[in-house]
Amino acid sequence: MHASRLMRSLKDVDKDAQFRFFGGDLMAAEGGTLVKHYRELAYMGFVPVLMHLPTILRNMRFCKQDIVEWQPDVVVLVDYPGFNLDIAKFLKASTLIPVYYYIAPKIWAWKEYRIKNIRRDVKELFSILPFEVDFFEGKHHYPIHYVGNPTADEVKEFRSGYCEKYEQFCARNGLDSSKKIIALLAGSRRQEIKDNLPGMIKAAQGLDGYQMVLAGAPGIEDEYYAPFVAGTDVRLVKNDTYSLLSHAHAALVTSGTATLETALFRVPQVVCYETPLPKLLGFLRRKVLSVKYVSLVNLIADREVVRELVADTFSVSNIRQELMLLLEGDARRRQLEGYDEVIRRLGQLKAPDEAARLMVGLLSK
Repeated sequence: MHASRLMRSLKDVDKDAQFRFFGGDLMAAEGGTLVKHYRELAYMGFVPVLMHLPTILRNMRFCKQDIVEWQPDVVVLVDYPGFNLDIAKFLKASTLIPVYYYIAPKIWAWKEYRIKNIRRDVKELFSILPFEVDFFEGKHHYPIHYVGNPTADEVKEFRSGYCEKYEQFCARNGLDSSKKIIALLAGSRRQEIKDNLPGMIKAAQGLDGYQMVLAGAPGIEDEYYAPFVAGTDVRLVKNDTYSLLSHAHAALVTSGTATLETALFRVPQVVCYETPLPKLLGFLRRKVLSVKYVSLVNLIADREVVRELVADTFSVSNIRQELMLLLEGDARRRQLEGYDEVIRRLGQLKAPDEAARLMVGLLSK
């Protein structure tokens, strides 16, 4: 999604821009040549990566060869550092093709040593998180470009054009308009859903006057959700998360971009992230991670705006307790005030437009 928006903005700045890419359907809709779909590339976790290692290495070799054969003026890497930093290393060592990185790798959380690779291999780094400027420039003396946050742009754009009433949304999705919505955002990957969704459902079920609505992720079939929601009153809304958040009263959200999206829609939330071996992961989180928080909301605010129940603090009772506090009262009000601070810190820049303007300008020098 972010890459497709950047492509659109690049075409606005440079009418002759041509694209060849590894990506998805939204990028293909912008034109150019889709070489490989991201479905063939996305593996999460140690075991899945290990199991698919031959495929991953084969895709890397193919990508490098394809770039060299096409000889672009620039390679723009978007997020996904495990794959992309290897591509950047190859391009720096074997070609004269410059590398621009859009959506900086989150090395401030862990693997901070990667700054050496970024400094060596990435010519221009474009950040979408305001606190990254101090990390890269202040701590590591590596100049970057903060271009605004694309998620903030996308939410703002959606909200400005969305006018569906609550009753209409409920009728369209078979919901009870007399009950308020607790949204469940359980992640976009199967493992995340498997780990988080059962506990989220148990924590939110049976609340009088509320209904649970699950945000179905793109690329996840209805059949995958079926065993988790069977025997519950959870309703599934597919590929319509922004509409759901427009009408939700509260939310249970896995860590990731969804926490920021939920904040931008001003929906009070509890951040939930279950993991295998929770006690070990809880210890590693405290001892290995370089940051105090895991949610983007808290990282941007530089304080605890939303409660994070991660690894050893993830439990049905803890989630339910925090959720109850957010349904009414002071805790709800304080979280909404914290959201205002987050929105202010993100600023008003339109990220893909700003990034495209800078990229074309830098290439023209």
